[in-house]
Amino acid sequence: MKNHLSDRINSMSTSATLAMAAKARELKSEGKDIIGLSLGEPDFNIPDFIKEAAKQAIDQNYSSYSPVDGYADLKQSIANKFKRDNGLTYGLNQIVVSTGAKQSLANIAMVMLNDGDEVILPAPYWVSYSDIVKLAEGVPVEVPTSIDTDFKMTPEQLEKAITPKTKMIWFSSPCNPSGSVYNQEELEGLATVLRKHPNIFIVSDEIYEHINFIGGHVSIANIDGMYDRTITVNGVSKAFAMTGWRIGYIGGPEWIAKACNKFQGQITSGANAIAQRATIAALDAPISSIKFMIDEFHKRRDLVLELLGEIKGFNLNVPEGAFYVFPDISSFFGKTLNGTLINNASDFALYLLEKANVATVTGEAFGNANCIRISYAASEKELREAIARIKAVV
Repeated sequence: MKNHLSDRINSMSTSATLAMAAKARELKSEGKDIIGLSLGEPDFNIPDFIKEAAKQAIDQNYSSYSPVDGYADLKQSIANKFKRDNGLTYGLNQIVVSTGAKQSLANIAMVMLNDGDEVILPAPYWVSYSDIVKLAEGVPVEVPTSIDTDFKMTPEQLEKAITPKTKMIWFSSPCNPSGSVYNQEELEGLATVLRKHPNIFIVSDEIYEHINFIGGHVSIANIDGMYDRTITVNGVSKAFAMTGWRIGYIGGPEWIAKACNKFQGQITSGANAIAQRATIAALDAPISSIKFMIDEFHKRRDLVLELLGEIKGFNLNVPEGAFYVFPDISSFFGKTLNGTLINNASDFALYLLEKANVATVTGEAFGNANCIRISYAASEKELREAIARIKAVV
């Protein structure tokens, strides 16, 4: 039946993170004690004040279609948030609310890319970037980084990757999967290169901005010359533990926001009405209301680095944000562990699932074949047990 499907879907990869999560659920249903460290999903409950806002919205009968680009008062809250947290001024006509930041990214790709346009992706990159670009007939151009540079792209690498076909650069900071955070100086370096190429646009994925352990987040749109060519993407899934509520948004040039609104109007229309009302409460609250989650992630990061550091063969850096570690495990390649030959990161991740009952994700899905991604969005008890199991089988 594959022949009856479009080339578009046949050429698309399955999301590696979702595939591993599905495999873990399948094994759990068979009675296996699987610890899932594959999904980027906070294990906290949504703060009560956000729940109350959702309940109030139900009582107020927010049950009709919402505006395609989001309620005006939600867009005002988003504009206020951009100003408060990022020093960015966006008018309501520059903001589009979508069904998750993933839809925001897909909107951007579909309205910006033509056949053959190149998009630079500093690798590792979030697993869906490459396929979203391909779906829009763009060409992903990976720029490899390594653990030695904290998985950050240098200005020299960016310059070398640019061709006459380069249309965009997409990156996240804090980064999924590496946890790397670009500081002011590093973003200034990238901006220096981009100023020489005024027709290249930037997608800055800042969904993890608040889960930041170095005390400050910098938006590239704030750097001289970058505002009018940057689309800033964010949402409430990570910082507010609202993954299932599916609210993402962009701030960017008005003509791009208008195009995203047009495209979304033919695909999904407006995002969930109740979730939008709850998001107003989330964004209007002070950042201190979620500090307990950020502090806990910080503690977990330190614990995971300590425990993994005791395992020979795990090469680690210190991620400065998000809730992932991205160890280089290439020292295991070519070795046989308990009768299993490890050829690559995919073999290693599958080995951990089958032998240790721990679900991780291969780095190959993120553009780095030497690493695996481990999410520490799990309880301390689960993390200690999972890493003990990993240590036992390697």
